[in-house]
Amino acid sequence: MNTATFLEILTIAEKLKCNTRHSWTSSGRHESVAEHSWRIALMALLMRDEFPDIDMDKVIRMCLIHDLGEAFTGDIPTFEKKEEDSEKEDKIFFNWISTFPAPYRDEFTELLKEMNERKTDEAKLYKALDNLEAVIQHNEADISTWIPLEYDLQFTYGADKIEFSSYLKDLKKEIDKRTTEKISQKSEA
Repeated sequence: MNTATFLEILTIAEKLKCNTRHSWTSSGRHESVAEHSWRIALMALLMRDEFPDIDMDKVIRMCLIHDLGEAFTGDIPTFEKKEEDSEKEDKIFFNWISTFPAPYRDEFTELLKEMNERKTDEAKLYKALDNLEAVIQHNEADISTWIPLEYDLQFTYGADKIEFSSYLKDLKKEIDKRTTEKISQKSEA
């Protein structure tokens, strides 16, 4: 890849540092899309021993690129996102990566297709981590940042994505335990 193309891609990807998500951080500011993507990649790296039969390098690549379309569209919270929004984001992402040099264009296109189909273990794991990270982040934020629907969403969001893994089910139980404790502490205050 020539240096000009490399920098053009990074310039667009930099918008993920600027685009914020619905989630808040523990320091009281909105989380960026880039921070979310980085942390799900870190989650995949830390889980590689739990999934010895899964290509974790591929999962990490999926985690790193999964929200690149949001450099163009911004983040839309899952409870507001419609199918048309996802289709628009994918179309923009596919159009953008079609301008990449061949090996990267082909790799990113194949990864995005695999992620969208969610048939492989790698794609299933990436999507589970994407959902679980959001719930973990909400638990780390001050509960005053939660909107009413999130009290239930904390327990249900991503639950359908973890069924293939006992490790992820155990992780979700621990997350739910912490959610319950957080809500209880608010009630006691």
